[in-house]
Order: sequence, then structure tokens, then C-alpha cells
Amino acid sequence: MTDGELEVTGPVDALLLLSFGGPEGQEEVIPFLENVTRGRGIPAARLEEVATHYRQLGGRSPINDLNREIIDHVEEELARSGRDLPVYFGNRNWTPMIEETVRQMTADGVRTAAVFATSAWGGYSGCAQYQEDIARAREQVPGAPSMVRLRQFYDHPLFIERFASDLRAAREAAAPGARVVFTAHSVPEAADAVAGPPALGGRLYSRQVAEASRLVA
Repeated sequence: MTDGELEVTGPVDALLLLSFGGPEGQEEVIPFLENVTRGRGIPAARLEEVATHYRQLGGRSPINDLNREIIDHVEEELARSGRDLPVYFGNRNWTPMIEETVRQMTADGVRTAAVFATSAWGGYSGCAQYQEDIARAREQVPGAPSMVRLRQFYDHPLFIERFASDLRAAREAAAPGARVVFTAHSVPEAADAVAGPPALGGRLYSRQVAEASRLVA
């Protein structure tokens, strides 16, 4: 996709929070990593090497808990505004898998859902792959609801202001002359090079990270 996302132009009767997923116990670490790397021929020894990072945390990634916290806040805000909109949770690589969630949404009679993907950025893994996840899940579930992705939020004013506020606090607490270094979750050049739909060309990931950094600074 390009920098812009499809906007929801009609009524929706559900919201789906779509994320990457993560293990929640030691026994889940290797199966999770096998899901992440499926089809890439990654040696088992390499998976074990990566697994040590999760095992140091008891085998539990914080991502699912953070997403559940987001959902709690969204549901509270919906209740305050008087919106009767159920919120669902689905992942790409670990339970609750998006296919399971779409199956439940279909059983609940959901017709049209807005999809909030937790990656702020464009590029393949942060954007187009989530589109593939949605398409795959809908193909596997007869009668699945229509789904539309909400906009990427790398430049959303609230997203930027939170980072800017934290940066101001850090600068005040830092030693005089301390330098500010912006980092990215993915390796920008590698992320830009991943093959994907033609619309993802033009170093989309790098441009969005640079623009967010500019706005925060």
C-alpha cells in the first residue's frame, strides 16, 4: 500500500485489533518462532538462539498483554461515547490467530469490521503482510465479514505528541549536550528491500520513520 490507508466510509459493526503475536510461556517459544519463520528454511539452531531472548523473560512476550491493555482502553472509550461496538483481537503468528478470530466474528454475525493493525509503519511486514493476513483469513471462513484497514499512524498527531512529550522529559533529565538518536524497530534498508507489491517502492519504511522522527524532534 502507499502512505495512505483506506478510510472507513460506511458503518462498521466491529473493530479488529490485528497484531504480530507472541509466546506466553516457555513451551510456546519455539512453535511461535516456527510460525514467524515458516517457509524460510531457518535452521533449528538459529531458532534456539533467538529463543534465548524470550526464555530470559520466562518465555513470555509482553506484546499480547499490551494489546489486551489497548483493547481495554478502547472498550472504555467506546462505552464513554455510547458506542456499542465489539472489539476483537487477532494475531498473525500466535493465538489468538486471525483465522480463529474471523471465524468467531462470522459466528457473531459481524458484517463489516474496521481493522487496526498495531504497526505504525508502511512496507511489507508492517502493512502489506497484514493485508495478506486479512485476505487469507477471509478466504478460509465462509461468509466472513468485509474488513477495511484503518490508516497507518506513524504521523498521527497523538502518536507523535506522546513521543515528543517523553523526549522532552528525557532531555530535561539528561546531561547537558546529550545527543538524541532515533532508532527503528526494523532495519530500514533491509525493510525497504523486501519484495512486495509495487506500490511499496520508494523506500516507504525509511521515509515514514524519517518523517516521524522529524515531527517528534
